[in-house]
Amino acid sequence: MKKILIVTVILILGAGIFGYMQWNKPHQDIAGAKSDVTISATDLLAAFQSNEAEANTKYNDKIVEVTGSVRAANQTDGKTSVSLETGDAMSGVICELDDLSTPKRTTFNPGEQVTFKCTCTGILMDVVLVRCVEK
Repeated sequence: MKKILIVTVILILGAGIFGYMQWNKPHQDIAGAKSDVTISATDLLAAFQSNEAEANTKYNDKIVEVTGSVRAANQTDGKTSVSLETGDAMSGVICELDDLSTPKRTTFNPGEQVTFKCTCTGILMDVVLVRCVEK
């Protein structure tokens, strides 16, 4: 009985330490990370529209460097998101700027060419890229 209690306490302590370390793990530095994929906004949307399952495997949770022309930029609750032109009126690529770092800028003009390094989270109506930093 005493051995079972000791093993249980050790397991609980180990799980607690592991949980604490995971909770306090630093966020990945997107700006300093190497891009897994470099692609245009038009090609990224086309990949998701042609075969979503394959695109999810190829791009989700990867660092994607995407280039495109600004369709619109919005600021809501202190967060900036930039929609990139894809030639499709119904869908696009949304780049949400990283709120864990200070962006180079938060204003973007329609038609301006930009390149962002982001983490891809998949497609809803638009391909969503989060934690974006301007390159």
